[in-house]
Formats: sequence, C-alpha cells, structure tokens
Amino acid sequence: MTTKSFCRISARLTIIACLTFYCLAPTFAQSQKPAGNGQDVAILSDSATLTKGDYLAHLEKVFETVNKVPVTVSSFKKLKPIAGHLTQDEAALALLKSRLTRADRSTNLQNLQMDQTLLEELQSNNKDCLLDLEAYEKELRALKTELLNLRKDTVLVKMFTQPALRMVFKDQFAELKKKRVVMDSLLKTTTLSINNLQARTSTNLINIKELMYLTDNQLDAVSIKAFGKERRYLWESVNRSANKSMGFRRFINGEREISGYYFVYTRSSRLLLLFTCALFFFWVFFNFRSVKQRGRLETLDGFSLISPQPYLIAFITLFTLAPIFDLRAPALYIESVQIILAILLTAFFRKKLSKQLFFYWCIFVVLLLAPVFLRLLGMPPRYQRWLLLFLTVSSVVYGLMVWKMLDEKTKRYRMIVATGFIYTAFAIIATFCNLFGRFTLTQIFYSTGVSSLLNAISLTILAKVLVEAFLLQMKSSRIRKGFPEYFDWQPVITGLKRLTGIGATIIWFVIFTTNLNIFNGLYESVMEILTEKRIIGSFSFTFGGIVLFLGIIWIANFLQKYIAYFFGDTGDDSFDDNKGERSKLLVTRLILLIGGFLLAVAASGLPIDKITVILGALGVGIGLGLQNIVSNFVSGIILIFDKTIRIGDIVELSNKKGRVKEIGVRSSTLLSDEGAEIIIPNGSILSNNIINWTLSNNQMRVDITLSIAKPFNSTEVVSLIHEIIVANTNVFTSKDPIIMISPVSKLNSTINIYFWCKDISKAELTRSLVNAQIFEAFEQKNIEIL
Repeated sequence: MTTKSFCRISARLTIIACLTFYCLAPTFAQSQKPAGNGQDVAILSDSATLTKGDYLAHLEKVFETVNKVPVTVSSFKKLKPIAGHLTQDEAALALLKSRLTRADRSTNLQNLQMDQTLLEELQSNNKDCLLDLEAYEKELRALKTELLNLRKDTVLVKMFTQPALRMVFKDQFAELKKKRVVMDSLLKTTTLSINNLQARTSTNLINIKELMYLTDNQLDAVSIKAFGKERRYLWESVNRSANKSMGFRRFINGEREISGYYFVYTRSSRLLLLFTCALFFFWVFFNFRSVKQRGRLETLDGFSLISPQPYLIAFITLFTLAPIFDLRAPALYIESVQIILAILLTAFFRKKLSKQLFFYWCIFVVLLLAPVFLRLLGMPPRYQRWLLLFLTVSSVVYGLMVWKMLDEKTKRYRMIVATGFIYTAFAIIATFCNLFGRFTLTQIFYSTGVSSLLNAISLTILAKVLVEAFLLQMKSSRIRKGFPEYFDWQPVITGLKRLTGIGATIIWFVIFTTNLNIFNGLYESVMEILTEKRIIGSFSFTFGGIVLFLGIIWIANFLQKYIAYFFGDTGDDSFDDNKGERSKLLVTRLILLIGGFLLAVAASGLPIDKITVILGALGVGIGLGLQNIVSNFVSGIILIFDKTIRIGDIVELSNKKGRVKEIGVRSSTLLSDEGAEIIIPNGSILSNNIINWTLSNNQMRVDITLSIAKPFNSTEVVSLIHEIIVANTNVFTSKDPIIMISPVSKLNSTINIYFWCKDISKAELTRSLVNAQIFEAFEQKNIEIL
C-alpha cells in the first residue's frame, strides 16, 4: 500500500468517526430501547453512576484532541519552504536533463564534474525534505489515531446516543460541530499537501538517480573516448556539418543558467572562503596599524609581500583558494577565477619583477586567456583547433625560453620549476593530440598545464605571505608588550616554511588531479585502503584510524610548539611582567597536548578496551622500571599548576643557579649567567630545596663590605654613602639602605652596606656602580680604602 493511499484511508476513517459522533447520533437514539424496557445503557459506561462533571470531563478530552489539530498543523512550518525548494529543484533537474541528453552538446569535463556536484546537492536536499515530510506525516497519523480512539469511550457513546444528554450539552455540541468543520478541512488539506510533496520529492530522487547514472557514464566515456579519434586529422578536409559555430550569446546563456543553480545550492563553501579571507585581511591590517600607532613601522622594512593596506594580497588569497573550495565548479566560474587571479598577479608583479621577467609573465597571461576567449566566442571547432595548435606550440617555445633565462635564485622555487616542466610537457602532448584528432585530450592537457602553473605561482606567493603574516604577528605582539623587536626568528620561519610548503603542495595536487579527472579515482582508492578493516589476533584497526591518530597528535604538537611564538614570546626574554602570561601559555600547551591525544583516540576509532589493556601493561612497566619517567611527568604537571617556579624566575636548585627558560612535562631548563642551558628533571626539582629569588617580587638585597683607614668622620662617611646609593636608579628607595661601621683596630674600621635592588638581573651591575662611586667619593675626601 502506498503512502498516499494510506493517508486517504486515514482521512476517511477520521471523517467516519466524526460522523459517528455528530451526524448519526439521532439514529442511535432511535434504535435504543427505552430505559423502562429493562436495558440500562449505563452498563456500557466507565462508571455505574455518572455525574454532569464526569460527562464534561470526557467532553474536555474531545475538545483537547480536536484543538490539537490546528496546533499541530500550524507547527508544520517547513511545508511552504519545501514546496518552494521542490519547484526550484524540478527546474534545475529539467535543465540538467536537457544538457545531459542534448545530442549536439560538446563534451566539457569541468561542466560534467559540476553537474555531478549539483546532482549530489540536489539529492541531499530532497532527502532532507523527505525526512521532514515523513516526520510531519507521522505526527498527523498519530493525531488521526487519537481521534479514532475516541469511539471506544463508552461515556461519549452514551452522551451521543441519549437525547436527554444531547439536550443538556447542546451548547458544547454546537461548539464542537464548528470545530469539526475546521478540523476536517485542516486534516484534508494538510494530508493532501504532504502526499503531494512526498510524491514530488520521490519523483525528484528517481530523476536524480537516473541523471547521476547518466553523468557517470558520460564522465567514463570522456576518459575512454578522449583517447580515440574524435575529429578528423588536422590536415584532412573540413566536415562542414560538424564545424558550426555555437554563438557567444547562446553559450553564455546556457552557462549562466546552470551556474546560477550551482551557486544557489553550494553557497556555504564560498561563504566560508569569504570569511577566511576577510579574517586574514583584518589580521594583517590590525597588526600593521598596531605597529604604526607605536611609531615602529621601520622594523617591518624587510617585508616584501604584505603591506599596511593588504587589499591586493587579500584578493590574491581569495582567488588562489577559490578553486579548492569549488573543486567541481562550472567551467565558466573556474575560468573567470583564473582570469581575475592572472590580472591581480600582474598588478602584484608590476613593481616586484624585473622588466624581462614581467614581460615573460605577460606572455604567459596571454597564453592563459586566449583559449578561454576562444571558447567563450563559440568559434567553430576547426578554427579552435588551429588556434590551439598555435598556442600549444607557442607554450612549448615559451617554456624553453623561460627555463634558459631563469637564475639560480628563481630556480630555488622547486614547486614552480617542477610545474613549469609539467606545463611544457603538457603543451607538447596537447600539440600531438590536436594533430591526430584527440580534441578532448587537447583541451584537458593544455588547460591543466596552464592552470597548474598559475596555481603553483599563486600558491607559492600565498605560502610566503602566510609566513610574513605570522612574522608580523610575532613582531607586533613583542612591540605591544615592550619586548625588543629583534629576535632569532630563523628557526620559526624554517618550520613555517616547511608547513606552508606542504599545504601548498597538497592544494596544488588536488586541483591538478581534479582537472585531469583522476582525483575521484585516486581518492576512492586511497580511502578504500585506509578504511579496510585489518585484524591482528584479537586486535582490529584501520590504516585510516592510525593516520588520523598520528595527524591529530602532530597538529596538537605543532600548535603547542608555536602558540607562544604567535603571541610574541620566544622564551629568551626575562621580563617580570610577562611571567603570568607565560604560565597561561604553558597551561595552554599542556591542554593542547592532552586534548589532542584524547581527541585523536576518539576520532581514530581505535578500540578503547584494547587501549585499556595497553595502559594496564604500561602500568606493569611503570612498576618495573619507568618510575622516574612517570615521576618527572607528574612533577612537571605539579610545577605547571602549583607555580612553585615560573618561566623567567631566577632560582637556585642545589648548586645550580639561573633563569627558568622552559618548564616541560619531563624536564625544565635553566639558563645560567654564563649562557649554559641546564636541563634538570622535574622530579629532582621537587625533591630538593628551591630558592626562588623572584617568586613574589623581583627585588634582591645587595651587600658591600669596605675597610677604611682611621681617622674619619663617621657621620660624613654614612651620609656620603647614603647619597650615592639613593641616587642609583636601580635601588629600591622604599627600603632605606643600612650602613654599619664596625671598628676592627686602632688603624682601620669595617663598613657593611646593605641596600635593595629593584631588578635582580641588574644586581651585580648595581653593586659594581655603587662600589666604584664610593671609591671615587672617598678618594676626593682623602679617605683611604684598605
């Protein structure tokens, strides 16, 4: 039985129930025997003795059930939007069907991939609509069942069958009759609407499956047919019937119509792209403005790609990433993105390249744009082939010329150089394919070669831009916090270049294989290998789970490693007001590591019970020989949260003194005054006495001992020393210096001087300055220092 038939039967049953209660009540009353004949209808009721309140309570149930109908129907708010979506879907499917079944339609790989993506989006949307409709139908069916169950209530049967009771509750019956009319109308129209929408959705899903099958066949046919002879050899005579011009207007109208549907159904990816690029723009703009407000723009003179007004580089980023967000977009959209990107890069290179290199770049832009305009103009295939032959030969010559004039500095960009070889090789292949009538292969190889070189150049620029943006973030953060602008950024830049290079290569490879129509096949093959379940003894796993586990761990480790650099902290600055922030960063790094591990375990799908067994075995190992490692790990966590020592503190541990440079989960590092890095296990730190000179403040008491010859004026000596100490800027004047003179013999006395320094890192320098000034002052007063 179909869904539509079931709903019709349910509606009929509902109407029959209502008629039973409201329309056939007089007939039931006439058919009943009088009470005086010995039959009491009360035996059919729920209670032997019924009051008016009992009848009203049962009538209230009827009213509640009837009132549910408009409330439930009004909650079906998606019915109208679903109807609008289905109308749009039907129009899109009709257009796709006409494109895929048209006999004179020229094969375009990019458009076939776009059709496939559009069909997948349509299928997803229609399935969502069908789920919503089924949920509504279920609610409506439950409501109808509740209405039909009222017939089983014997009290209601008695009320509708006895005229006396009908007269008592005639007002309620009249009101109920009005509600019944509204209820019947709502049930009928809503049921018909849901049935109609379900039928349309099911029809759409059937059509989508047929068109997806047709699209897959045509994509397979492109791969097979492309290697066969599609057109006559270029030197053969022209087939006039097959050499007709399509026309610019007809081509644009067809592309615009199908592209409109594609952009409607896939807008979320482009919104994410726009948000990402806007975020990048404001990130760079804010950091430049921050540096400019502090008058330190001269520190950014070494930046060659980003500027205080990063409009151009933001647009280059937008159009560089656009293909990866729309891998199977319409050909017209991809070509438009490439044209705009080429124009933007031309404006970017105008002042950055030498005249010769810029001239060669302009030639490449012409070779990129020419085939696009050939296709847009709808020229006859024969003319397109001759012009493509000219362009492919020109590309081969161009590639060889550029390779000869490149210097060693330019050849260091391996991605561009490698793609240049691919561009030249594809141009050679496209030339031979064109000569021998393989027109589809000609278009595929030429467009792929050109777009791959363009993408390689733009992605290389984007990778360098991201590195400069990160370096700008570090410098601006340090300037805002008062740190020195210069720091050893080379290790950071090396790591970032490696990461951005890997990312750019992956993006380039995805776009490259998509243009060749082999990405889906490669992706499915790789996913098949990664998702295949493998069993070793009682342990089951997949390569995908392992790769995902290692990938998340690597990302977590990368983030915890570079998060401090992002906020300008290189670990080499000993600023007292930075200790709190460093402690927060340390906790953040620990959370990233632990959270990354837990997320990796959860996302990889590795069996938790097996991991528990491994942890149990690890516990045995800990008991046997890993006590020190675990002790150091736990001690590291205690140090991080207990804040006994913090990064930047001056501490003494046993016989070792230095500034805390790093607190790790296993060991901590002290930087001694001589520049040596002392690595101490965390367990040893907690198990020994810790002298922290800067735990609550950064002050230190300094003592100086002098021996002077007699005679001298004690009051004058004390006053002179006091003036010298107070005049020093690093002396903490809130605590008065202590100067004590102790006689040693008749010939000399000892002077003990105690004062406090504001900054412990300058204590020795302050001691030396005060000592030298006292020596000079005593010499002027003819006081002899022994």
